[in-house]
Amino acid sequence: MKTLLADDHPLMREGVRQVLSQLESAIEIVDAHDYPSLFAQTARHPDLDLALVDLNMPGFVGMRGIAQYRSRFPDIPLIVLSASESPHDIKSALEAGALGYIPKSAPAPVMLAALRQVLAGDLYVPDRLGDSAPAAPPAPSADLDALRSLGLTARQLDVARLLAQGHTNKTIGHLLSMSESTVKVHNTEIFKALGVSNRTEAVLEIQRLLKA
Repeated sequence: MKTLLADDHPLMREGVRQVLSQLESAIEIVDAHDYPSLFAQTARHPDLDLALVDLNMPGFVGMRGIAQYRSRFPDIPLIVLSASESPHDIKSALEAGALGYIPKSAPAPVMLAALRQVLAGDLYVPDRLGDSAPAAPPAPSADLDALRSLGLTARQLDVARLLAQGHTNKTIGHLLSMSESTVKVHNTEIFKALGVSNRTEAVLEIQRLLKA
C-alpha cells in the first residue's frame, strides 16, 4: 500500500507516519510539505492508494487546494487532516471532494478506523459533526424529481439527500430520528436503485442527479 502524507510540519508528519505504520506492515509513505510538492509527488506516484492532506499548507488557502487536487487527481482518495474541528470546515472539505476529514486531535485508533473506512469505499465524517449539525433543509422539489423517478420512497429520498452531503450513517440517523441500522437498510435500497455497489459511487451518482 502506498500513501501520500502532506503536511508542512515535519514533526506532525513523523507522528502521523507512526500511526500509518499500524495500518499495514508493508506501507510505503511518500512525503509532501506544501501543495506544489503534493501535486508533484502525486504525478510522480500515480499508483497511490490514498492521500492524507493537511488543510492549510503553502500554495493554496482553505478549500481551494483540496478542490484543485480532486480536479487533477479524481481517482486518488483524499482525506483531510486538520487542526480545525469546525463543522463548517468539515462540510466544506467534503463538498470540495475530500472523502474523509480527520481532526489532528483524534487518537490513533480513530485515525486508523477512518483510513480503513475510506479505503473500503465509504466516506468518513467525525461523529462530532452529527452532534452539532442542524437538520439539513429540504431540497427543492424539482431537484428531487430525478431521484423520485428511480422509485425511491420519501424516506429514502431524505437519506439519499443527506448521503450526498457526506453525512455518516450515524449522522443521518441523528438528523432523521431513525436508528443507524434503519439507515443502512435504506442505503441498500438506494444503492440498488442507483445501480451502484458502494457508498462513494452512490454519493457521486446522487450528486450528479441532483445537479441534472
